[in-house]
Amino acid sequence: MQEWKFFNITFEYEHMAPHVLANSAWVGHRSFAYDLVTFVQPKIVVELGTHWGASFYSFCQAVKDNWLPTVCYAVDTWQGDSHSGSYKENVYEEVKQLADTLYPEVATLLKMTFDEALPHFEDDSIQLLHIDGFHEYEAVRHDFETWLLKLAENGIVLFHDIAVHHQGFGVWKFWDELKAQYPSLEFQHSGGLGVLFPKGILPVQRSLITLAPLFKERYSQT
Repeated sequence: MQEWKFFNITFEYEHMAPHVLANSAWVGHRSFAYDLVTFVQPKIVVELGTHWGASFYSFCQAVKDNWLPTVCYAVDTWQGDSHSGSYKENVYEEVKQLADTLYPEVATLLKMTFDEALPHFEDDSIQLLHIDGFHEYEAVRHDFETWLLKLAENGIVLFHDIAVHHQGFGVWKFWDELKAQYPSLEFQHSGGLGVLFPKGILPVQRSLITLAPLFKERYSQT
């Protein structure tokens, strides 16, 4: 069975755009995301909600460093919402420039709504799906339910901000419902990150749940 590895990563985008980290609540999950992609080696990664790109670049960096045959898609209008505030046009332009410069063979940006992006993907095709869009309960539930058809057998879904209970955020509530139905593991730092296995789970993936206590110890320090 493949073993999980903890990597000491240098994220290239930090040097080119340090403000990405300053504007991201995803900082504490970057190392886990990198190690997860390296371990799972998905063919398709889709992120719903990218903003400045800290999470997206972390997926892309793992693909690039390990020469994986993976394509990473970032879906976002880059307009913002009532939680994140409105984005300026330069946000998308900077994300695109970094993606084109650092990850030209890996990254694809889809500047559209999540629903508009659905026809771009076949059913049962996405091995890793990251949901980080509008954080109200009904919105995140809609995102999960509409994209679940696109998730591959034994695919993994990540939910950010499962530990945030203010500003109208409802991811925590939906996450509580999901983890009662499906195998999962979770982190509480950096807004919280839920890791869900809603369409089956192989022994190699089930080992991740066994490693959850070690993950929480190691990654909460990053």
